[in-house]
Amino acid sequence: MKVIIFGATGSVGHLAVKELLKAGHEVTAFARKTKKLSLTDPKLFRVAGDALNAKDVLAAIEGHDAVVITLGAGMSRKSVIRSQGTLNVIKAMQAHGVKRLICQSTLGARESWSNLNFWWKRVMFGALLAPVFRDHELQEHLVEASGLDWTIVRPAAFTDGASRRPVIEDVPISARGLDLKISRSELARFLTRQIVDPTYLGRAVGLSS
Repeated sequence: MKVIIFGATGSVGHLAVKELLKAGHEVTAFARKTKKLSLTDPKLFRVAGDALNAKDVLAAIEGHDAVVITLGAGMSRKSVIRSQGTLNVIKAMQAHGVKRLICQSTLGARESWSNLNFWWKRVMFGALLAPVFRDHELQEHLVEASGLDWTIVRPAAFTDGASRRPVIEDVPISARGLDLKISRSELARFLTRQIVDPTYLGRAVGLSS
């Protein structure tokens, strides 16, 4: 499949690019500074652009079969990169008739109220993170109302080492606050599988600690 990934140079994004290529997909890496992606592969294409620029996004999505979003957390640039960037992606997908959307909601917003990691961030950063959480919630609302074939993946905590146990292949649809810290590489593999796996079509998957 022809897959475009937004946020391709981020901590999860560049790993997702690797996993998508490994799975045999043709990958377009979209980012403001594509030179940060130090990969060479005949199936890898780079598009330099800004997710906040609707024209950049519209031009980039044409001709693709699926879209993966791993945009930044929104703590910079007035905390709008995630929801506004996602809205631009949704509109471009609708315009070009692209249906499959895999969206990562990094902070596990809205449905992570029972999650200790969520509350640690909330207490430690307080007002600083408040607009970020609002932006993540708005992003999820936009995806859910898009009419696309969407899956939202909510990892609320990461570990750069191995997770405490293997990633659960079939996470229950209703599962939230799982006793799991997922590594970024494992998340990238999980996102990649969602491209062809209809298990969570139109649903949200909670992977958190």
